[in-house]
Amino acid sequence: MRIIKAVMLTVSASVVTITSALAENLAITEADFNCMLDMQPVRGFYVDNLIEGKLQDTLAVAGAEQGAYPAGSVVQLVPGEVMVKHPAGFSPATKDWEFFELNVSAEGTEIGKRGFVDVVNRFGGNCFACHAQAKPEFDMICETNHGCEPIPLTREMTTLLQKTDPRCGGRYTPTPEEMELLKALTAQLSAASE
Repeated sequence: MRIIKAVMLTVSASVVTITSALAENLAITEADFNCMLDMQPVRGFYVDNLIEGKLQDTLAVAGAEQGAYPAGSVVQLVPGEVMVKHPAGFSPATKDWEFFELNVSAEGTEIGKRGFVDVVNRFGGNCFACHAQAKPEFDMICETNHGCEPIPLTREMTTLLQKTDPRCGGRYTPTPEEMELLKALTAQLSAASE
């Protein structure tokens, strides 16, 4: 019986150590957010994982379109917003997701806002309030059939924003029509922030 208790204590200590290590790996900084085209595309959004060796776990959930994302998962639709999954229990209200509003430029990324239930995006929407509408099996990930309110961007707009992420070093040159769309988007963002 003592041997079983000793083994259980050792296993418990190992789990605490692993959880602590995960939390330490998630000391998230601006340097963690770069050109989103370097992330893995999945059905119109991009994913990554901040914990080395865990990207395949994130891709497995994203590819299945349901299930709980592992700690370290990064999910991004447009350059200026991103969500990151923390270890279990970090923020039960948000299913451990932290929301970020980013200021992106050719020089890199600045974190404008970050938090759990209180981050409001450039369109005046609360990130958590929107993502909380996703059906439970989707782990707060919003896609067209997941239960979330639609965002004020078309699929073409989000794709263009992704391809023209200023942190990507001009990899993509927009067409004249896309330039007009970008101007309209900029005007829309300016009006929403006023």
